[in-house]
Order: sequence, then structure tokens, then C-alpha cells
Amino acid sequence: MKKILRSRHLSGLLFGALLMILVHVIGTLGYRYIGRPSATWIDSFYMTFITVATIGYGEIVDLSQHPYGRLFTVFIAVVGIGTMTYLFSTFVALLLESDLNASLRKKRMEKEIARLSGHYIICGIGRVGTNVANELVKTRRAFVVIESDQPALDTWLEHHPNTLHLHDDAADDSAMLRAGVMGAAGVFAVTGDDSHNLVLSLSVKLLNPRARVVARLHDIRNADKARRAGADEIVSPDFTGGMRIASAMVRPHAVNFMDQMLRSDDGLRVEEVIVPAEFPATELAQLIPRSREYMLMATHEAGQWVFNPPDDHVIRGGVALVFMAGPRGREHFENLLKT
Repeated sequence: MKKILRSRHLSGLLFGALLMILVHVIGTLGYRYIGRPSATWIDSFYMTFITVATIGYGEIVDLSQHPYGRLFTVFIAVVGIGTMTYLFSTFVALLLESDLNASLRKKRMEKEIARLSGHYIICGIGRVGTNVANELVKTRRAFVVIESDQPALDTWLEHHPNTLHLHDDAADDSAMLRAGVMGAAGVFAVTGDDSHNLVLSLSVKLLNPRARVVARLHDIRNADKARRAGADEIVSPDFTGGMRIASAMVRPHAVNFMDQMLRSDDGLRVEEVIVPAEFPATELAQLIPRSREYMLMATHEAGQWVFNPPDDHVIRGGVALVFMAGPRGREHFENLLKT
């Protein structure tokens, strides 16, 4: 939106400048014709300039014998002064849009971020961060982007202009606090620098130990350091890419199914929710009726996986439920656990 407004104002300035040039050309030609043979080209141009600029030194070109010449002067004055006013107002609007409005939008965005709760923070919107953000957009999850590289941030905002974002260094505690880390559900430390991601993991855990941290590492040998720094999960694109290549060879249909699921526009995903700790023990059939909106796949309880649990399986507080659903199905599933 900012680029559109700036482009519109620049177009307005260009139009006004061309119109001003046209006024001076017409005025110079007109006064040259009216004041012939004594009026020179310089006299004619100067007469036009002082008329448009409202300087009013007097009639450089003698119009006393040409009453229609004075009407011509009125015409040049009206059009020229109008054009100057248009140029000035457009220039002021461009300044306001680039400075004042930027400040107002920044304050408005920080207020919106302050109202968030249970959202996610993406530190770095490069190649990996962009894919993370796209996934959150598809699954309709609230998030805030922190990026210190303006070109990378502009590239993302060009396609997602309404994204809540901060142009800052995510390793700065004040930036994390302004991004709402105290109420965030999780933080993605996905900058291109392993050491930066280690610092981010430590900073987040010092500010909000409850927030989940997923860190990107190029060198898998830094995984132990990242966990000690506070990262809950470590993802190495190189390691994961190798596993993906191997899986494409030995289990192609399963990999194709997962690929199609991730690429679908309806946001079908394997999701998970945690049953609230105070939730009373309830049989699965009573708690989660069968529906085409979602499909329960497994539960994780007491450190063990229970795949395809039976209808009489008892669900207790703290159990993780893993299911397949789209955004609507996930919301419906979560609402079942709130009642």
C-alpha cells in the first residue's frame, strides 16, 4: 500500500511538472506572437515566468495595444498558479506519506501486536522464514515478523502488506518484547546465522520460558548447544533435505501424499492440540465424535504413542492429540476441548 501511494504521488509530480513546462511553452510562444516584433524570446519567457510566479514586476512585453494579450495573461496566470498549487500539494502529500504516515502506521501496528496472545514470532524472513510464514498464513495462525534486512522485509510485504512486522534485530530484547514474546506461543529462530539463532533461543527463554522455540541450524553439530541455549526443537535444512531425498526413494507414495497435503490450498495438515490439564477423564467417543472435518490419528500420553485409539480409550488432561484437518476442522476440534 505504501508503494502504491508513493507511486501515485510521484506520477502526480511528473504530471504537474509536464503541465508546468507546457504552460511556459505556450506562454512564451503567445507573448512572442503578441509582442512582435519588439518582444524577444527571453522577454516572452520572462513574462510567462513572472506571471506564473506572481512576481508582478510589470508588463515586460507591452500589452497596451493588445487587449486580448491581457486576457491571455489571465489565462496563463490561472493555469500556471493552479499548476504550482497542485505541484506543491502533491509534494507535501508525498512527504507526509513517507514520514508522518510511516510513523502512524508503526504505532498502530505496535498496538495491534500488543493485543496478540498465543501468536508466533518469526525471526528472519529469508528463504526459510518465508516458507514458515506461508505455512502460518495458509493455516490461519497469527504471527509477527522481525527482520533487520529491509530488502528481505520489503520482498515479503510486497505480497503480504498487512503482515505485522518489526524492522529490527530480533536478538535485541526490546524488539522481542515489542513483538509480544511474553504472550507468544512460540518463536521461530530461522535467520541464516547459526550463532544468531543460538542467541535468539537463549533470549526468548530468558524472557518467556513458556514459549516454544524452534531453531534453524546449518551445522547439526551445534544442536546440543542450541538445546542448552533453550531451543525446544532443532531443524537442519541439510539433514532434513537428506532424509527427504532418501524417503522419496524408499517410500515415494507416502512422500507424495505429504507433498500434496502441504501444497493444497485448503490447508489440510497434520495438527496437534493439548488437552487442558483440568479436563475431566472422558472416553474418546464421547469427547470427540467422528467427523469429516478431522481425523484423529494418535495420542501421546505418559511418553508413549497410542496410534488409532479405540472409542473407549480414556482421554485425560495433558494428553496430546494428533489429527489431520484443515483450518476449519482444527478450530472445530479445539472448540470441542473448550466445552
